[in-house]
This record gives sequence, C-alpha cells and structure tokens, in this order.
Amino acid sequence: MTPARLHSLGLLILYLTTGNGQDGKFSGPLKPMTFSIYEGQESTQVIFQFKANHFAETFVLTGETDDIFKIEPSGLLYSTRALDRETRATHHLQIAALDGNNRTVEGPVPIIIEVKDINDNRPMFLQPKYEGSVRQNSRPGKPFMYVNATDLDDPATPNGQLFYEIVIQLPKINNAMYFQIHNKTGAISLSRQGSQELDPVKNPSYNLVVSVKDMGGQNEHSFSDTASVDITVMENIWKAPDLVEIVENSTDPHPLKITQVLWNDPGAQYSLVEKEKLPTFPFSIDQEGNIYVTQPLDREEKSSYVFYAVAKDEQGKPLAFPLTISVNVKDINDNPPTCPSAVTVFEVQENERLGSSIGIFTAHDMDEENTINSILKYKILEQSPKVPMDGLFLMDEYQGRLQLAQQSLRKQDAPQYNLTVEVSDKDFKTLCSVLVNVIDINDQIPIFEKSNYGNLTLPEDTAIGSTILTIQATDGDEPFTGSSKILYRITQGDNGGRLGVDTDPKTNAGYVIIKKPLDFETEPVSNIVFQAENPEPLVSGVAYNASSFALFHLIVTDVNEAPLFSQNIFQAQVSEDVPIGTKVGNVTARDPEGLDVRYSLRDNMNWLKIDPTTGEIFSAAPLDRETTNLHRVQVVATEVGTHARLSTKHTGFEERVYEIPIRINDGGRPPLEGLVSLPVTFCSCVEGSCFRPAGRQDGIPSVGMAVGILLTTFLIIGIILAVVFIRIRKDKGKDDAQGAQASEVKPLRS
Repeated sequence: MTPARLHSLGLLILYLTTGNGQDGKFSGPLKPMTFSIYEGQESTQVIFQFKANHFAETFVLTGETDDIFKIEPSGLLYSTRALDRETRATHHLQIAALDGNNRTVEGPVPIIIEVKDINDNRPMFLQPKYEGSVRQNSRPGKPFMYVNATDLDDPATPNGQLFYEIVIQLPKINNAMYFQIHNKTGAISLSRQGSQELDPVKNPSYNLVVSVKDMGGQNEHSFSDTASVDITVMENIWKAPDLVEIVENSTDPHPLKITQVLWNDPGAQYSLVEKEKLPTFPFSIDQEGNIYVTQPLDREEKSSYVFYAVAKDEQGKPLAFPLTISVNVKDINDNPPTCPSAVTVFEVQENERLGSSIGIFTAHDMDEENTINSILKYKILEQSPKVPMDGLFLMDEYQGRLQLAQQSLRKQDAPQYNLTVEVSDKDFKTLCSVLVNVIDINDQIPIFEKSNYGNLTLPEDTAIGSTILTIQATDGDEPFTGSSKILYRITQGDNGGRLGVDTDPKTNAGYVIIKKPLDFETEPVSNIVFQAENPEPLVSGVAYNASSFALFHLIVTDVNEAPLFSQNIFQAQVSEDVPIGTKVGNVTARDPEGLDVRYSLRDNMNWLKIDPTTGEIFSAAPLDRETTNLHRVQVVATEVGTHARLSTKHTGFEERVYEIPIRINDGGRPPLEGLVSLPVTFCSCVEGSCFRPAGRQDGIPSVGMAVGILLTTFLIIGIILAVVFIRIRKDKGKDDAQGAQASEVKPLRS
C-alpha cells in the first residue's frame, strides 16, 4: 500500500501544477472537453480529474491514445511521456464511466487533446543549390525563380513562419544589389538598379547565398538554413527592331508582316500604341508579337511612322518599357515632275553680257529627295519669237540655270520671249512655260517738271504729318520698274529733319510732309532743295544733273506763345517763425518771343507775395506749421506789352517802299482802335550792305539834266583840245624847216 500512496502523492503534485480544463478548472464532471498541451514537456503530466455519479466505480479510456494517455479508475487523466506535435497534432479520445459490472453508466464523451507547438525544428531548403536565369532589362520586382524551404513546426505559429534574405551576391559591383528576394515567398527578382545595369557581356553569371530563418526572422533563438543560387544572365530579347522599310503602294496581299517583337518569357500580351494621332492607323500586332501593315502606304502622304509596342502580363500590367517601332516608306517613281507655276517669269536687262545668268528655273517632284526618282533634267524645246535669232537662251541640264547664249538682248527687238522647257525624271516628262521679259536699263534720269516751286508760308504750329507741297518728276525709263521709280530726298535747307517726302508708287508724285515741329524763332526762312533719283543705279556714263533738282522757299510765320517756366514745380522750405517779408523762393519764366514777363499768384490765401518783375516770393503773413505744414500756390507768368511782328509771305518784291496799313486795337471795353501806316523799303543786299534807289530831291539835277551838262562839258573840252592840237602842229612844221637848214652847216655830234 505504501507504494500506492507514494504514487498518488506524486500525481497530486503534478495535478496542482499543470492540469487544467478548457474552463480553467482541474476537475469536473464527465463531459466533452478539449485540452491544449505543449509538446516536449515532462514525461508524466496530469491533465484532468473527471468525476462521475455515485453509480460509477471506474473509468475507461479509448481512442488515439498512442499508449501515451492513461486514466485512473478514479477518473484522473494523465500522459505518460512527452508529446510530439509533428507525430500527431491532435488526439481524439473517448472516456466512459462504468459500474461494478463494467456497464456504462455515463458516456462515452469525446475528449480532444491539442498538442501545442514549440520551436523544435529548424527550417530546411528543399535543395542545397538552385539554378536560374534572367534576361537583362527584365522588369524589376517580377520574379524569375523561387527558392523553397520547409519547417515541421506549426505554420500558424511564429515557429513555422519562414523569412528569406540574400546574404551574399557575387560579384557585387559598386556595392549595388542587383537581385532581391521576397522575404515570405522566396521569389527572386531584379532590383531597379539590376534591371538597368545587368549586362551579360560584362558579367554573364552571378552567385547568391540565400538564408531562411524561422520565427519570422525576428528572434535571436530562431533556427536558419542557407542555400546557394547560381543565376545566368541572358541577353534581353525585348528590343526594338531595326528600322523597318516598306515600299509604297505595294500590291502584295495585306495585312503584310513587317517585323516581330518578343518578350523574354512566354505568355505576354502584346499591343500597339500610336505616338501621334492618325486618321487611320495602318498597323496591327498579334499575340506572337508579329507586327503587320494592314494597307498600302503612300510615301507622298506620309513618309515615316513611329509607334510603340507594349508587352503586358495576364493582369494587364506592363512587363517592361514600350519599344519604339520606326517605319520608313520607301519611294517608287510614281510622280511626274511639276512646274513651279503656270508661267515662270524672269527679267533680264537689255545690256546684259553674253553668258549672264537670268535666273534658276526649279521644277518639283514629290518623290523622295536625293534619289533617282526625283533627279530632274531640263531642256529648252522652243523659243518664241525667234528674233533676232533662235537659240538666244541656254538652260543648265540639271541645275535649271537660264543664261544668255548668243548675244545681249534689245527691247526694241522683242520686249519678251516665251520658252517651252521640258522637265523629265527617269520615267516621266513635263512641259513648262517660261516668260523672259526684257527690261529697260536705267539710262534716263528723273527730271522735275519745274525747278522752283516758289514760296510756301506756314505758321509754326502746323500739325506734324501735314502734307504741305506736292512735287513731281518724270523718268523716261520703262514704267513701274526700278529704273523709273523715283525717290525724293532733301539735300539742302533741312538739317533738322523737319520735312520728309513720300512717293506715290503709281504716279511718282512726291508729297512733302512735316515730320518735326516748325520753329519761327530758330529757322524762319529755309531754302529747301530736293533731288529726284532712282533706286536702281544709273548705267555707266549717265549721271544726275540740275534737271533732277528742285527747290522751294519755306517761310515760317510766328505764333504768339505763352511764357515757359524753367520747371513745372518749385519747392521751398521755411521755418514757421520767419518774420514777414522773408524771401522764401524764386521762380523764373521766359517768353519765346523775347518779351518781358510779369508774375502773379493764385490761391495765395494772402500769406505770400511775389515780386512781379523778378519772380521772388516773400512771406506776407505769419506762418504756423501746426495749422498747415504744406502750402500750394499757383504762379502765373504773363508776357508784358503788346507787339506786332511783320513778316513776308513771299520774296518776289520790287525794290521800292511799301506802305503797310496796320490796325491797332487796345482790347478794352469798349475797344478803341487806330490805323497807322508803316513804310517798308525793299532793296538789294550785296555782301551785307543794302542799297535803295534815290528819289528826286530839291537842288539836285535830274538824270536828263546831268547827261546834258556832261555832253556840253565834253564838247567844250574837245574844241579846246582840237585848237591846241592844230597850233602845236603848226609850230612843229616851222621847227622842222629851221632844223633842216642848220644841219647842212653843222657837223654831226657823237
């Protein structure tokens, strides 16, 4: 009996420390229950004490006991050795209560033993070494292979939760990780940097060391395992194809395959995306990546196309960047040459030398440039008229340059020539019309209709832009050419640029306009000289002369103008305690006509006064800054006295005295006026001195009397001279006779 007590005592201790039911009690009636027990615990462990009614004498245990679970006749349920969840995670048992005759008096009831997991198993890779391959430029994050590990612990607990990571990458270039692994699934993919930089030429393979840990990799007591992964880098086949060339207007059956794109792995879904919106998109793609042109193309309508090929996965997500597809439409010679216009017009001067270039005739061909289909040849087939001879023109075969081939042209022979030009490419010919106009050379100068346009009197306030005079010159060259067009410019008398001349393109009339204000005070009289000239240069040997020049006299009359202040605003500062009569400032104004100026104040409020002659301003009353710290007054400048300035309206006056009547009005109320006569003498001025004809004066003989007196005087003098002369002749004759006699007796003297 003693061993039985010892055994019961031991069971009682275990019961108190480890046993429990689902309701948290260590004993209770016989009913269905579930117990959770950690695996790997002590070999003997009390689970629960069942109680039955008073008829029960013993308990019996059946089910998945695995010879681990026992029950005492008293109803004590216990285990005899440690449980292993990996062997059996759940034990399904039945307990019944029996009477003394082994008859069931209660039960059986189901009892479930759940074996709770502990981390007693390390994760294991399914294989120690893995091999895989990846295409360069594959989409980052898309798995290209998997590594797998298992753990016998409960996957619903951290014990069986696995965590993958890459421990080593060889080679590791610039410390960059080209590969990444999903820490839960073991899926290996390229990183973004790896997608961009992997190159099978530089590094065709990589080796990874991959580890797996249980406990989610978050516990320092977790178990781990490693595996080696060898990865081969293959060339990316998702590449844009070479430039595609399609012959235009193809008669082959459509759709017509033109190129193909392929994703690195099967199962991709392909589509095309337009780069530019077209009325009709003439391309398609099938799910094998074959790209087709769906209709004939016309190069002259559109010579090239650019669009994109896209590869997507089953969920419609792009697998990589789109590829650019470029298509050029190849030309065939399906367009004839075209003339630049219905008639192409050239001009040539009549004095051009032999071989001179008249112009370049350029036809067009819509076929592709710089190909045999668009190379054009030119040839002159006919010239009309054929005067003075045929073959006057020559055209370069390929450049279309038109030249004089025989001689210089004369307009009197023919004013124009019609040429028929053949333009051809390798298959087509087109006839074009060319008109050559023979234009007159600039051998005639512009000639003014009159050289003097007289006097023009204008007030100095004449508006800018006013037309004040029309001048006219003519040119004998061919009308409406550069040789006959006339431009006018002012060469003298307008240094300030007050005037300008606009030319009427149809009539060559010149309209003289005012460009800047006139000023009587600075230039009251101006002698304006115009020159008429052509925009085209004159031919050699011809020059402009006096016929191309004209003048007129501009007389500017005065307009009475108000005085002008030297500035618009005068400012002064003064202390409020200055005595009355203190000078606070000074204003100045000038009258354009030179008259004296008088000053007065407005809005003065009687606290200032001004000297009407000098413009000096003085205080006239005490100043108070606290009442008003800023005072504004208006100063009025008025010209003093009345005057009248007499000016001429022209210069064609006789040299005499003119009596000018002048009416003077005082502007009073009532106005009083008077009439005075002002004598004005016009005379000739020579070298700064003026002379006037003398009138008749008392005591002074008239012109006739003076002439008579002079003639009488000259007559008397002539008579006197004649008498003297005769007398001298007589005296000389006597002397000659006496001399002859003396010479006979007197010897000669040396």
